[in-house]
Amino acid sequence: MPEFAWPWVFVLLPLPWLVWGALKPASPAQALHLPHASLVWSGGDRAATRSSGSWLLALGWLCLLVAAARPQTLGPPQAQQHSGRAMMLAVDLSGSMQTPDMQLGGQQLSRFGAVEAIAGDFISRRRGDELGLVLFGTHAYLVTPITYDLDAVRAQLQSAAIGLPGTETAIGDAIAVATKRLAALPEQARVLILLTDGVNNSGSISPQDAARAAKAAGVRIYTIGIGATRMTVPGLFGDSVINPSADLDVDMLTYIAHETGGQFYRATDGNQLADAYRAIDALEPMPQHGPSLRLRHELFRTPLIAAALCLLFGMLWPRLRGVGA
Repeated sequence: MPEFAWPWVFVLLPLPWLVWGALKPASPAQALHLPHASLVWSGGDRAATRSSGSWLLALGWLCLLVAAARPQTLGPPQAQQHSGRAMMLAVDLSGSMQTPDMQLGGQQLSRFGAVEAIAGDFISRRRGDELGLVLFGTHAYLVTPITYDLDAVRAQLQSAAIGLPGTETAIGDAIAVATKRLAALPEQARVLILLTDGVNNSGSISPQDAARAAKAAGVRIYTIGIGATRMTVPGLFGDSVINPSADLDVDMLTYIAHETGGQFYRATDGNQLADAYRAIDALEPMPQHGPSLRLRHELFRTPLIAAALCLLFGMLWPRLRGVGA
């Protein structure tokens, strides 16, 4: 059922007649000639007032008011998937993230290549969350502020380059940057997913101090340690097997997660990394039903076109009658 957004517009309905009455000539012999038309309005010429041209002008004015009152219909209720949760991703871009020790779908990828593929899919599934992105190496930078525009977050992650923020690892600074942004939001569930493959060896704040500050701000931190435990490398005297994740500080990442109420995940290949993100999905579920929204469909175009046609033919009607005569 159509309704009007601005029904008060109809109080202007008698405006043309009031203006005509105020400008009516004192003498019945005088007349008011409307511009661009040959209609003659006079106080004693009631037959002209009731002419077809006058009725077209009146109908055009009515249609114009209908259009100005904004007729509209409401669409069916649509549930909105806004969870009220603010989630930050902090991704390590230190030099070691280019180590090609990850397997995903039968392909050999660098650590960051696996993160791009799997974290990108995770971002796409978080419709309803506000997401932000922090990239860190020697320094930590907020790349994407908290936003509902998940495509922007994913695009920034995919365009990131290894070593851009430096080749070392400032885990504490990354937590501090993310916590500052999350704590500035209204009281709600706040989550940080921290992914790294090394040990904190840069920055101005220790991971332990940053974790305590995050806990005080109500931020839960899920930590993911990425990197294989075995890797075959060629050497002068043949191939050798090494542990490319020897520098990964598992104890520190476990402490950060437990201190803030999150969990630590170890990802030695792409499948385990995907499992970690699926586990976080389960621990931070999306709401099934959000507040409903009803879209408004504006209907002013039809009465506006009708008003234009009525006014045009109303002003031209006497001339058209003269041609026909």
